[in-house]
Amino acid sequence: MKSSPNDPNAPEENHQEPVATPETEHTSQDNDAIASEAPSEWLGQIQELKDQNLRLYAEFENFRKRTARERLDLITSANESTLKSLLTVLDDFERALKLIPADNAVSDGMRLIHAKLTDVLKSQGLKSMDSTTGTSFDPEFMEAITTLTVADPEQSGLVLDEVERGYRVGEKIIRYAKVVVGKTAEA
Repeated sequence: MKSSPNDPNAPEENHQEPVATPETEHTSQDNDAIASEAPSEWLGQIQELKDQNLRLYAEFENFRKRTARERLDLITSANESTLKSLLTVLDDFERALKLIPADNAVSDGMRLIHAKLTDVLKSQGLKSMDSTTGTSFDPEFMEAITTLTVADPEQSGLVLDEVERGYRVGEKIIRYAKVVVGKTAEA
């Protein structure tokens, strides 16, 4: 049902022309001037802003990666210092196990406690290095605490005894193996 133009209840239709304001009044000459100006100045500004945006993005990504790495290093180093301090306890425990006879209940209990302690340390990332006795001395993984004179030249440079076992957390060595190295007597 259409309303008649004289109907007072009918909505008014807006047939007004838009009013030109100084901001919206542009002639075709103005548009041509703006268009000719755009490629030369604006493109340079656009490229400069894109370059600035790219640099800021790269800087932010580097910051994000660096803080993540620092956070991981902090956690690892805190864990590392705790593990280092527990190594002396573990060494004492192993020395005590060597002195206790193996055929009694105390020895069995201590061995169980030792096994639990080593399992907990392993779960925290601690790995013992392989025994170095009989291998060539390697300063990358070992610390020579003394040398012994040997008669056999084949034993020169070999590890004769391991005083303390070496340990690492992940791939980082937290304690070098302390060893005794053989050397030949020089005339």
